[in-house]
Amino acid sequence: MAKNVGILAVEIYFPPTCIQQESLETHDGASKGKYTIGLGQDCMAFCTEVEDVISMSLTAVTSLLEKYGIDAKQIGRLEVGSETVIDKSKSIKTFLMQIFEKSGNTDIEGVDSTNACYGGTAALFNCVNWVESNSWDGRYGLVVCTDSAVYAEGPARPTGGAAAIAILVGPDAPISFESRFRGSHMAHAYDFYKPNLASEYPVVDGKLSQTCYLMAVDTCYRQFCKKYEKLEGKQFSLADAEYFVFHSPYNKLVQKSFARLLYNDFLRNASSVDEVAKEKLGQFSTLSLDESYQNRDLEKATQQLAKPLYDAKVQPTTLIPKQVGNMYTASLYAAFASLIHNKHTTLAGQRVIMFSYGSGLTATMFSLKFREGQHPFSLSNIATVMDVQRKLDSRHEYSPKKFVETMKLMEHRYGANDFVTSQDISLLSPGTFYLTEVDTMYRRFYSQKAGDKASGTQCGKGSLVNGR
Repeated sequence: MAKNVGILAVEIYFPPTCIQQESLETHDGASKGKYTIGLGQDCMAFCTEVEDVISMSLTAVTSLLEKYGIDAKQIGRLEVGSETVIDKSKSIKTFLMQIFEKSGNTDIEGVDSTNACYGGTAALFNCVNWVESNSWDGRYGLVVCTDSAVYAEGPARPTGGAAAIAILVGPDAPISFESRFRGSHMAHAYDFYKPNLASEYPVVDGKLSQTCYLMAVDTCYRQFCKKYEKLEGKQFSLADAEYFVFHSPYNKLVQKSFARLLYNDFLRNASSVDEVAKEKLGQFSTLSLDESYQNRDLEKATQQLAKPLYDAKVQPTTLIPKQVGNMYTASLYAAFASLIHNKHTTLAGQRVIMFSYGSGLTATMFSLKFREGQHPFSLSNIATVMDVQRKLDSRHEYSPKKFVETMKLMEHRYGANDFVTSQDISLLSPGTFYLTEVDTMYRRFYSQKAGDKASGTQCGKGSLVNGR
Protein backbone atom coordinates (compact mmCIF):
# COMPACT_ATOMS: atom_id res chain seq x y z
CA MET A 1 0.00 0.00 0.00
CA ALA A 2 1.20 3.48 -0.86
CA LYS A 3 2.16 5.65 2.13
CA ASN A 4 1.68 9.39 2.70
CA VAL A 5 -0.50 9.73 -0.39
CA GLY A 6 -1.27 13.29 -1.31
CA ILE A 7 -0.21 16.31 -3.35
CA LEU A 8 3.22 16.14 -4.93
CA ALA A 9 3.08 19.20 -7.17
CA VAL A 10 0.81 22.13 -8.05
CA GLU A 11 0.61 24.54 -10.97
CA ILE A 12 -1.88 27.40 -11.32
CA TYR A 13 -2.93 29.45 -14.33
CA PHE A 14 -5.27 32.41 -14.47
CA PRO A 15 -5.91 34.81 -17.37
CA PRO A 16 -3.68 37.89 -17.74
CA THR A 17 -6.79 40.04 -18.14
CA CYS A 18 -8.45 41.48 -15.04
CA ILE A 19 -10.50 44.38 -13.69
CA GLN A 20 -10.15 46.24 -10.42
CA GLN A 21 -13.20 45.84 -8.19
CA GLU A 22 -12.99 49.51 -7.19
CA SER A 23 -13.33 50.68 -10.80
CA LEU A 24 -16.20 48.22 -11.33
CA GLU A 25 -17.97 49.73 -8.31
CA THR A 26 -17.78 53.18 -9.90
CA HIS A 27 -18.91 51.92 -13.31
CA ASP A 28 -21.88 50.03 -11.82
CA GLY A 29 -22.94 52.99 -9.70
CA ALA A 30 -22.53 50.88 -6.57
CA SER A 31 -21.84 52.50 -3.22
CA LYS A 32 -18.13 52.94 -2.52
CA GLY A 33 -16.73 49.84 -0.86
CA LYS A 34 -19.62 47.54 -1.81
CA TYR A 35 -17.36 45.16 -3.75
CA THR A 36 -14.04 45.88 -2.00
CA ILE A 37 -15.25 45.96 1.62
CA GLY A 38 -18.74 44.44 1.39
CA LEU A 39 -17.55 41.44 -0.64
CA GLY A 40 -13.91 41.71 0.42
CA GLN A 41 -12.59 41.46 -3.14
CA ASP A 42 -9.74 43.42 -4.76
CA CYS A 43 -9.58 42.31 -8.38
CA MET A 44 -11.25 39.87 -10.78
CA ALA A 45 -9.75 37.83 -13.62
CA PHE A 46 -11.78 36.86 -16.68
CA CYS A 47 -11.37 35.06 -19.98
CA THR A 48 -11.35 36.94 -23.27
CA GLU A 49 -12.42 35.34 -26.54
CA VAL A 50 -9.11 33.50 -26.92
CA GLU A 51 -9.30 31.69 -23.58
CA ASP A 52 -11.65 29.20 -21.94
CA VAL A 53 -11.55 26.34 -19.45
CA ILE A 54 -9.97 24.01 -22.00
CA SER A 55 -7.16 26.35 -22.99
CA MET A 56 -6.44 27.17 -19.33
CA SER A 57 -6.34 23.44 -18.50
CA LEU A 58 -4.02 22.68 -21.41
CA THR A 59 -1.71 25.44 -20.18
CA ALA A 60 -1.72 24.31 -16.54
CA VAL A 61 -1.15 20.62 -17.32
CA THR A 62 1.57 21.23 -19.91
CA SER A 63 3.35 23.63 -17.57
CA LEU A 64 3.23 21.22 -14.62
CA LEU A 65 4.63 18.33 -16.64
CA GLU A 66 7.42 20.47 -18.09
CA LYS A 67 8.45 22.28 -14.90
CA TYR A 68 8.54 19.11 -12.80
CA GLY A 69 10.09 16.97 -15.52
CA ILE A 70 7.19 14.50 -15.57
CA ASP A 71 7.02 12.17 -18.58
CA ALA A 72 3.45 12.01 -19.92
CA LYS A 73 3.71 8.23 -19.77
CA GLN A 74 3.94 8.46 -15.97
CA ILE A 75 0.32 9.63 -15.64
CA GLY A 76 -2.15 6.79 -15.01
CA ARG A 77 -5.26 8.69 -13.98
CA LEU A 78 -6.56 12.11 -15.01
CA GLU A 79 -9.60 13.61 -13.30
CA VAL A 80 -11.13 17.01 -14.13
CA GLY A 81 -13.43 19.02 -11.88
CA SER A 82 -15.48 21.74 -13.56
CA GLU A 83 -18.97 23.20 -13.76
CA THR A 84 -18.28 25.20 -16.94
CA VAL A 85 -20.16 23.25 -19.60
CA ILE A 86 -18.42 23.11 -22.96
CA ASP A 87 -20.16 19.98 -24.17
CA LYS A 88 -22.97 17.93 -22.62
CA SER A 89 -21.27 14.66 -23.58
CA LYS A 90 -17.58 15.11 -24.34
CA SER A 91 -15.52 15.63 -21.19
CA ILE A 92 -12.82 18.28 -20.76
CA LYS A 93 -10.53 15.37 -19.87
CA THR A 94 -10.74 14.13 -23.49
CA PHE A 95 -9.35 17.45 -24.75
CA LEU A 96 -6.41 17.09 -22.37
CA MET A 97 -5.71 13.61 -23.70
CA GLN A 98 -4.09 15.26 -26.75
CA ILE A 99 -1.09 16.00 -24.52
CA PHE A 100 -0.73 12.31 -23.62
CA GLU A 101 -1.58 10.83 -27.01
CA LYS A 102 1.51 12.55 -28.38
CA SER A 103 3.66 10.37 -26.12
CA GLY A 104 1.63 7.25 -26.89
CA ASN A 105 -0.06 7.13 -23.50
CA THR A 106 -3.79 6.48 -23.91
CA ASP A 107 -4.06 4.18 -20.87
CA ILE A 108 -5.34 6.87 -18.49
CA GLU A 109 -8.46 6.38 -16.36
CA GLY A 110 -10.81 9.10 -15.14
CA VAL A 111 -13.31 11.61 -16.55
CA ASP A 112 -14.97 14.85 -15.38
CA SER A 113 -16.72 15.42 -12.05
CA THR A 114 -19.49 18.02 -11.93
CA ASN A 115 -21.38 19.51 -9.00
CA ALA A 116 -21.01 23.28 -8.86
CA CYS A 117 -17.76 24.23 -7.07
CA TYR A 118 -17.24 20.78 -5.51
CA GLY A 119 -16.14 18.91 -8.65
CA GLY A 120 -12.43 19.58 -8.10
CA THR A 121 -12.56 18.05 -4.63
CA ALA A 122 -14.42 15.01 -5.98
CA ALA A 123 -11.72 14.64 -8.65
CA LEU A 124 -8.97 14.95 -6.04
CA PHE A 125 -10.58 12.36 -3.76
CA ASN A 126 -10.93 10.00 -6.74
CA CYS A 127 -7.22 10.25 -7.53
CA VAL A 128 -6.14 9.86 -3.91
CA ASN A 129 -8.43 6.86 -3.46
CA TRP A 130 -7.01 5.31 -6.64
CA VAL A 131 -3.41 5.63 -5.44
CA GLU A 132 -4.40 4.16 -2.06
CA SER A 133 -6.28 1.24 -3.66
CA ASN A 134 -5.42 -2.16 -5.12
CA SER A 135 -6.18 -0.70 -8.57
CA TRP A 136 -3.15 1.58 -8.45
CA ASP A 137 -0.56 0.70 -11.11
CA GLY A 138 2.31 2.76 -9.70
CA ARG A 139 1.83 5.86 -11.85
CA TYR A 140 0.80 9.36 -10.85
CA GLY A 141 -2.70 10.75 -10.66
CA LEU A 142 -3.38 14.19 -12.11
CA VAL A 143 -6.25 16.46 -11.07
CA VAL A 144 -7.40 19.56 -12.95
CA CYS A 145 -9.78 22.11 -11.44
CA THR A 146 -10.93 24.58 -14.07
CA ASP A 147 -13.73 27.12 -14.37
CA SER A 148 -14.71 30.45 -15.82
CA ALA A 149 -17.22 32.04 -13.43
CA VAL A 150 -19.32 34.70 -15.14
CA TYR A 151 -22.57 36.41 -14.17
CA ALA A 152 -25.13 38.58 -15.91
CA GLU A 153 -24.92 42.31 -15.30
CA GLY A 154 -26.07 43.05 -11.77
CA PRO A 155 -25.00 42.59 -8.14
CA ALA A 156 -23.54 39.08 -8.68
CA ARG A 157 -21.17 40.03 -11.53
CA PRO A 158 -18.31 41.10 -9.19
CA THR A 159 -18.20 37.53 -7.78
CA GLY A 160 -16.82 36.09 -11.02
CA GLY A 161 -13.31 34.85 -11.77
CA ALA A 162 -11.37 32.30 -13.83
CA ALA A 163 -8.48 29.87 -13.34
CA ALA A 164 -7.17 26.36 -13.81
CA ILE A 165 -5.11 24.38 -11.30
CA ALA A 166 -3.24 21.15 -11.99
CA ILE A 167 -2.42 18.90 -9.02
CA LEU A 168 -0.11 15.88 -9.17
CA VAL A 169 -1.08 13.06 -6.78
CA GLY A 170 1.09 10.21 -5.55
CA PRO A 171 2.82 8.56 -2.56
CA ASP A 172 5.49 10.08 -0.30
CA ALA A 173 3.94 13.50 -0.84
CA PRO A 174 4.96 16.73 0.92
CA ILE A 175 1.23 17.36 1.42
CA SER A 176 -0.44 14.17 2.60
CA PHE A 177 -4.07 13.38 3.36
CA GLU A 178 -5.21 12.56 6.88
CA SER A 179 -7.97 10.51 5.28
CA ARG A 180 -9.49 9.35 8.56
CA PHE A 181 -10.44 12.92 9.44
CA ARG A 182 -13.19 13.94 7.05
CA GLY A 183 -16.71 15.25 7.50
CA SER A 184 -19.26 15.71 4.71
CA HIS A 185 -22.73 17.20 4.30
CA MET A 186 -24.93 16.41 1.29
CA ALA A 187 -28.45 17.80 0.82
CA HIS A 188 -30.92 19.11 -1.76
CA ALA A 189 -31.15 22.88 -2.27
CA TYR A 190 -31.80 25.35 -5.07
CA ASP A 191 -29.28 27.95 -3.91
CA PHE A 192 -27.25 28.23 -7.13
CA TYR A 193 -27.86 26.24 -10.31
CA LYS A 194 -27.62 26.43 -14.11
CA PRO A 195 -30.83 25.05 -15.62
CA ASN A 196 -30.67 27.10 -18.83
CA LEU A 197 -28.18 25.28 -21.04
CA ALA A 198 -28.35 28.08 -23.62
CA SER A 199 -26.75 30.47 -21.12
CA GLU A 200 -23.56 30.40 -19.11
CA TYR A 201 -25.21 32.44 -16.36
CA PRO A 202 -26.55 30.75 -13.21
CA VAL A 203 -29.77 31.20 -11.28
CA VAL A 204 -28.80 32.40 -7.80
CA ASP A 205 -30.70 32.79 -4.56
CA GLY A 206 -28.04 34.81 -2.78
CA LYS A 207 -29.50 34.74 0.73
CA LEU A 208 -30.24 31.02 0.58
CA SER A 209 -26.81 30.30 -0.88
CA GLN A 210 -25.05 32.00 2.02
CA THR A 211 -27.21 30.16 4.55
CA CYS A 212 -26.57 26.82 2.84
CA TYR A 213 -22.84 27.50 2.85
CA LEU A 214 -22.74 28.36 6.56
CA MET A 215 -24.98 25.41 7.42
CA ALA A 216 -22.59 23.13 5.52
CA VAL A 217 -19.64 24.64 7.41
CA ASP A 218 -21.35 23.87 10.72
CA THR A 219 -22.38 20.34 9.81
CA CYS A 220 -19.05 19.35 8.26
CA TYR A 221 -17.15 20.76 11.25
CA ARG A 222 -19.31 18.82 13.70
CA GLN A 223 -18.81 15.61 11.72
CA PHE A 224 -15.08 16.27 11.41
CA CYS A 225 -14.72 16.90 15.16
CA LYS A 226 -16.77 13.81 15.99
CA LYS A 227 -14.51 11.55 13.89
CA TYR A 228 -11.34 13.19 15.20
CA GLU A 229 -12.43 12.76 18.79
CA LYS A 230 -13.43 9.13 18.23
CA LEU A 231 -10.10 8.25 16.62
CA GLU A 232 -7.77 10.44 18.68
CA GLY A 233 -9.55 10.23 22.01
CA LYS A 234 -9.45 14.00 22.53
CA GLN A 235 -11.44 17.04 21.55
CA PHE A 236 -10.70 18.95 18.34
CA SER A 237 -10.78 22.76 18.24
CA LEU A 238 -9.38 25.64 16.20
CA ALA A 239 -6.14 25.28 18.16
CA ASP A 240 -5.49 21.85 16.60
CA ALA A 241 -4.76 23.15 13.08
CA GLU A 242 -2.38 25.90 12.02
CA TYR A 243 -4.41 26.97 8.96
CA PHE A 244 -7.96 26.80 7.61
CA VAL A 245 -8.68 27.05 3.88
CA PHE A 246 -12.16 27.75 2.54
CA HIS A 247 -13.87 27.71 -0.82
CA SER A 248 -14.12 31.43 -1.51
CA PRO A 249 -17.11 32.76 -3.50
CA TYR A 250 -16.06 36.11 -1.99
CA ASN A 251 -13.81 36.90 0.95
CA LYS A 252 -16.49 38.24 3.28
CA LEU A 253 -18.14 34.81 3.33
CA VAL A 254 -14.80 33.25 4.28
CA GLN A 255 -14.59 35.63 7.25
CA LYS A 256 -18.11 34.68 8.35
CA SER A 257 -17.36 30.97 7.91
CA PHE A 258 -14.27 30.96 10.09
CA ALA A 259 -16.21 32.88 12.73
CA ARG A 260 -18.83 30.10 12.65
CA LEU A 261 -16.11 27.62 13.61
CA LEU A 262 -15.35 29.70 16.69
CA TYR A 263 -19.07 29.74 17.51
CA ASN A 264 -19.16 25.96 17.11
CA ASP A 265 -16.22 25.61 19.49
CA PHE A 266 -18.13 27.78 21.97
CA LEU A 267 -21.25 25.60 21.70
CA ARG A 268 -19.12 22.48 22.20
CA ASN A 269 -17.35 24.11 25.18
CA ALA A 270 -13.99 23.57 23.51
CA SER A 271 -10.89 24.38 25.54
CA SER A 272 -9.71 26.85 22.87
CA VAL A 273 -12.50 29.33 23.72
CA ASP A 274 -11.34 31.76 26.41
CA GLU A 275 -13.44 33.31 29.15
CA VAL A 276 -13.86 36.60 27.28
CA ALA A 277 -15.34 34.79 24.29
CA LYS A 278 -17.58 32.70 26.51
CA GLU A 279 -18.92 35.82 28.20
CA LYS A 280 -19.60 37.65 24.94
CA LEU A 281 -21.19 34.67 23.22
CA GLY A 282 -23.22 33.51 26.20
CA GLN A 283 -26.24 35.60 25.18
CA PHE A 284 -26.47 33.61 21.92
CA SER A 285 -26.30 30.13 23.42
CA THR A 286 -30.07 29.59 23.31
CA LEU A 287 -30.46 30.43 19.61
CA SER A 288 -31.57 27.63 17.32
CA LEU A 289 -29.26 26.97 14.38
CA ASP A 290 -31.76 28.50 11.96
CA GLU A 291 -31.98 31.61 14.11
CA SER A 292 -28.21 31.86 14.35
CA TYR A 293 -27.79 32.17 10.57
CA GLN A 294 -29.94 35.30 10.50
CA ASN A 295 -28.70 36.95 13.69
CA ARG A 296 -26.56 39.97 12.77
CA ASP A 297 -25.44 40.57 16.37
CA LEU A 298 -24.05 37.03 16.56
CA GLU A 299 -22.35 37.47 13.18
CA LYS A 300 -20.70 40.69 14.31
CA ALA A 301 -19.64 39.32 17.68
CA THR A 302 -18.10 36.11 16.33
CA GLN A 303 -16.17 37.93 13.61
CA GLN A 304 -14.73 40.39 16.13
CA LEU A 305 -13.72 37.59 18.49
CA ALA A 306 -12.30 35.47 15.67
CA LYS A 307 -10.29 38.24 14.00
CA PRO A 308 -6.91 37.55 15.68
CA LEU A 309 -7.22 33.86 14.81
CA TYR A 310 -8.47 34.73 11.31
CA ASP A 311 -5.44 36.93 10.70
CA ALA A 312 -3.10 34.11 11.71
CA LYS A 313 -4.88 31.04 10.39
CA VAL A 314 -6.88 32.20 7.33
CA GLN A 315 -5.58 35.50 5.98
CA PRO A 316 -2.45 33.89 4.41
CA THR A 317 -4.80 31.78 2.24
CA THR A 318 -6.74 34.71 0.76
CA LEU A 319 -4.29 36.32 -1.70
CA ILE A 320 -5.31 34.66 -4.98
CA PRO A 321 -9.07 34.46 -4.27
CA LYS A 322 -9.14 38.20 -3.49
CA GLN A 323 -7.04 39.06 -6.55
CA VAL A 324 -8.54 36.63 -9.09
CA GLY A 325 -12.09 36.14 -7.79
CA ASN A 326 -14.37 33.13 -7.54
CA MET A 327 -12.84 30.34 -9.61
CA TYR A 328 -15.53 27.78 -8.73
CA THR A 329 -13.80 24.37 -8.56
CA ALA A 330 -10.37 26.03 -8.52
CA SER A 331 -11.29 28.45 -5.73
CA LEU A 332 -10.41 26.25 -2.73
CA TYR A 333 -7.13 25.15 -4.31
CA ALA A 334 -6.19 28.70 -5.31
CA ALA A 335 -6.58 29.60 -1.63
CA PHE A 336 -4.41 26.58 -0.80
CA ALA A 337 -1.84 27.76 -3.37
CA SER A 338 -1.86 31.16 -1.64
CA LEU A 339 -0.94 29.48 1.64
CA ILE A 340 1.99 27.65 0.06
CA HIS A 341 3.11 30.86 -1.65
CA ASN A 342 3.02 32.85 1.60
CA LYS A 343 4.16 30.28 4.17
CA HIS A 344 6.10 27.50 2.41
CA THR A 345 9.22 27.96 4.55
CA THR A 346 7.34 27.29 7.81
CA LEU A 347 4.65 24.75 6.85
CA ALA A 348 6.52 21.50 7.49
CA GLY A 349 4.91 19.51 10.31
CA GLN A 350 1.74 21.58 10.33
CA ARG A 351 -1.90 20.66 9.73
CA VAL A 352 -4.33 22.51 7.43
CA ILE A 353 -8.11 22.04 7.39
CA MET A 354 -9.82 22.37 3.99
CA PHE A 355 -13.49 23.19 3.44
CA SER A 356 -14.99 22.49 0.02
CA TYR A 357 -18.52 23.56 -0.93
CA GLY A 358 -20.61 23.07 -4.05
CA SER A 359 -24.11 24.44 -4.37
CA GLY A 360 -27.02 22.14 -4.74
CA LEU A 361 -25.52 21.10 -2.25
CA THR A 362 -22.45 19.08 -1.34
CA ALA A 363 -19.59 19.86 1.05
CA THR A 364 -16.62 18.22 2.77
CA MET A 365 -14.12 19.28 5.42
CA PHE A 366 -10.85 17.38 5.33
CA SER A 367 -7.34 17.47 6.75
CA LEU A 368 -3.86 17.66 5.21
CA LYS A 369 -0.39 17.51 6.79
CA PHE A 370 2.75 19.22 5.47
CA ARG A 371 6.33 18.07 5.35
CA GLU A 372 9.17 19.60 3.36
CA GLY A 373 9.54 16.69 0.93
CA GLN A 374 12.31 16.00 -1.56
CA HIS A 375 13.07 18.02 -4.68
CA PRO A 376 11.31 18.44 -7.06
CA PHE A 377 8.37 17.51 -4.83
CA SER A 378 9.09 19.97 -2.03
CA LEU A 379 7.07 22.84 -0.61
CA SER A 380 9.71 25.35 -1.61
CA ASN A 381 9.77 24.10 -5.20
CA ILE A 382 5.97 24.12 -5.43
CA ALA A 383 6.07 27.81 -4.47
CA THR A 384 8.82 28.48 -6.99
CA VAL A 385 7.03 26.71 -9.84
CA MET A 386 3.70 28.44 -9.18
CA ASP A 387 5.45 31.83 -9.26
CA VAL A 388 2.27 33.46 -7.97
CA GLN A 389 3.44 37.03 -7.41
CA ARG A 390 4.96 37.38 -10.88
CA LYS A 391 1.75 36.09 -12.46
CA LEU A 392 -0.33 38.57 -10.46
CA ASP A 393 2.01 41.49 -11.17
CA SER A 394 2.19 40.86 -14.92
CA ARG A 395 -1.56 41.05 -15.53
CA HIS A 396 -3.23 43.66 -17.75
CA GLU A 397 -6.01 45.74 -16.25
CA TYR A 398 -9.11 46.31 -18.41
CA SER A 399 -11.35 49.36 -18.15
CA PRO A 400 -14.95 48.65 -17.08
CA LYS A 401 -16.14 49.57 -20.59
CA LYS A 402 -13.79 47.09 -22.23
CA PHE A 403 -14.67 44.45 -19.65
CA VAL A 404 -18.41 44.82 -20.37
CA GLU A 405 -17.73 44.61 -24.13
CA THR A 406 -15.75 41.42 -23.58
CA MET A 407 -18.55 39.89 -21.50
CA LYS A 408 -21.07 40.68 -24.26
CA LEU A 409 -18.86 39.02 -26.86
CA MET A 410 -18.37 35.95 -24.66
CA GLU A 411 -22.12 35.79 -24.07
CA HIS A 412 -22.71 35.87 -27.83
CA ARG A 413 -20.05 33.21 -28.44
CA TYR A 414 -21.31 30.80 -25.75
CA GLY A 415 -22.59 27.65 -27.45
CA ALA A 416 -21.91 29.15 -30.89
CA ASN A 417 -20.16 27.58 -33.86
CA ASP A 418 -18.51 28.56 -37.14
CA PHE A 419 -16.31 31.39 -35.93
CA VAL A 420 -12.63 32.27 -35.79
CA THR A 421 -11.25 34.24 -32.85
CA SER A 422 -9.14 37.37 -33.28
CA GLN A 423 -6.15 35.29 -32.14
CA ASP A 424 -4.82 38.35 -30.38
CA ILE A 425 -2.35 36.72 -28.02
CA SER A 426 -0.26 39.78 -27.23
CA LEU A 427 -1.12 39.58 -23.52
CA LEU A 428 -0.50 35.83 -23.19
CA SER A 429 2.78 34.49 -21.87
CA PRO A 430 4.86 32.10 -24.02
CA GLY A 431 3.58 28.53 -23.70
CA THR A 432 -0.03 29.58 -23.09
CA PHE A 433 -2.73 27.78 -25.08
CA TYR A 434 -5.51 29.74 -26.76
CA LEU A 435 -8.67 29.14 -28.77
CA THR A 436 -8.33 29.75 -32.51
CA GLU A 437 -11.65 28.64 -33.95
CA VAL A 438 -14.85 26.65 -33.56
CA ASP A 439 -15.88 25.05 -36.85
CA THR A 440 -19.35 24.37 -38.28
CA MET A 441 -19.46 21.04 -36.43
CA TYR A 442 -18.71 22.78 -33.10
CA ARG A 443 -15.19 21.30 -32.97
CA ARG A 444 -12.80 23.49 -31.00
CA PHE A 445 -9.17 24.11 -32.00
CA TYR A 446 -6.36 25.48 -29.90
CA SER A 447 -2.78 26.64 -30.46
CA GLN A 448 0.09 27.29 -28.10
CA LYS A 449 1.95 30.58 -28.08
CA ALA A 450 5.55 30.07 -29.09
CA GLY A 451 8.36 31.13 -26.78
CA ASP A 452 11.76 30.29 -25.40
CA LYS A 453 10.60 26.97 -23.91
CA ALA A 454 7.59 26.14 -26.08
CA SER A 455 7.46 25.75 -29.84
CA GLY A 456 4.27 26.68 -31.64
CA THR A 457 1.82 23.81 -31.54
CA GLN A 458 -1.74 23.27 -32.62
CA CYS A 459 -4.39 21.37 -30.67
CA GLY A 460 -7.25 19.76 -32.47
CA LYS A 461 -8.11 17.46 -35.37
CA GLY A 462 -7.29 14.41 -33.27
CA SER A 463 -3.88 15.07 -31.80
CA LEU A 464 -1.32 17.56 -30.59
CA VAL A 465 0.89 18.22 -33.57
CA ASN A 466 3.48 20.71 -34.74
CA GLY A 467 1.56 23.62 -36.17
CA ARG A 468 1.30 27.34 -36.64
